[in-house]
Amino acid sequence: MAAQAAPAFSTQTSAPRGYSLPPDKLQKAIEYAHARYWLHFAGSLWGIAVLAAILAFGLSGKFRDWAETASHRRIAQAAIFVVLLGLTNDALNLPLGMYAQHLDLKFAQSIQSWPSWFWDWTKGELLEFAVAALLVLILYAVIRRSPRRWWLYFWLAALPMLFVGMLVEPVLIEPLFYHFQPLAAKHPALLGELEKVVARSGLGIPPDRMFEMQASEKTNSLNAYVSGLGASKRVVVWDTTIDKLSTPEIVVVFGHEMGHYVLGHVRNTLIFVSALLLVLLFLGYHALHWMLRRWGAGWRIRDVSDWASLPALLLLFAIFSFLTEPLVNTYSRNQEHQADIYGLEVTHGLVPDSRAAAVHSFQVMGEVDLDEPNPNRFIEFWMYTHPSTSERIAFSEHYDPWKDGTERYVK
Repeated sequence: MAAQAAPAFSTQTSAPRGYSLPPDKLQKAIEYAHARYWLHFAGSLWGIAVLAAILAFGLSGKFRDWAETASHRRIAQAAIFVVLLGLTNDALNLPLGMYAQHLDLKFAQSIQSWPSWFWDWTKGELLEFAVAALLVLILYAVIRRSPRRWWLYFWLAALPMLFVGMLVEPVLIEPLFYHFQPLAAKHPALLGELEKVVARSGLGIPPDRMFEMQASEKTNSLNAYVSGLGASKRVVVWDTTIDKLSTPEIVVVFGHEMGHYVLGHVRNTLIFVSALLLVLLFLGYHALHWMLRRWGAGWRIRDVSDWASLPALLLLFAIFSFLTEPLVNTYSRNQEHQADIYGLEVTHGLVPDSRAAAVHSFQVMGEVDLDEPNPNRFIEFWMYTHPSTSERIAFSEHYDPWKDGTERYVK
């Protein structure tokens, strides 16, 4: 790991024209991308099939029986049922997760050892069980008290939990998986440049909430981001980004991330996710009743308030999530494009050439991540959360609102 950031503000005059890869990397990028596409769709269908099998073989009914036999207390029953169901479902999905890690190792996207990977998986499982047990306990308490309106009341209960989750994630969750240290400790010059972007953005993030994340322990990817809300809001720059990008390029990448907060993307995404969740809960309410009337007896599910109905509800949400992927990802791509514009504008004048810095940063990140230069349009529509690297570079090369004063976000 480099002891300091790249030399401050060395103008990038040799920015590439368009996104391209040398022949050897191009072949790897295509092979890696196509493997991930197949894995994505196969993983979604496999996840649906696993939940359907848990229902068809009556496993959810057995898990309920074991939970009720073990304790008469609802809290204990919820915990036991969630652990049994979660372990079964996740163990059956584990091979796909391992294959994804195998692909990342094969194509040099990950450098994480298998023991470390399994330890992260275990920590994720423990977190999942703790959060899921609480949610399931609340869900079925609401169902018992309001069989006809539970979808609405559970939605209302979920809203503050979404907020709390965003609040505590950078403080409690992220440090379980990565090491963080103050950015000022090793990169004071970079810290000073990022503070200029923060000041121009009008966000109150003090230096003691700017961190370097030791991503190089596990991955070769590059990133910088802002996370948290209110008192937990913080700036994070990956050490891989500091190693492989110049200071102007890091500043532009960081400006993009600041755009998500300044443009209200965090707030808007919470609203969007909340609205989508309400719709899916309403659809799930009606579909769940229909499913249980048709197959409930064969699945050994007594009624909607039975713990054993949870896999049926999860099955519906797995199907809904798969079908709404294009909608969610289209929304995400639009926000990412807005953040790209903001990043170019907020760093204009802070770096010698924000467009050239953006273009070169995208080129480097594309090469490191083995981004496919010309992805299939259907795949891009369905899967991509960001515009393709080719599109981002093409836009950055030609975006020039300063000549006629038509900046969208930063005047």
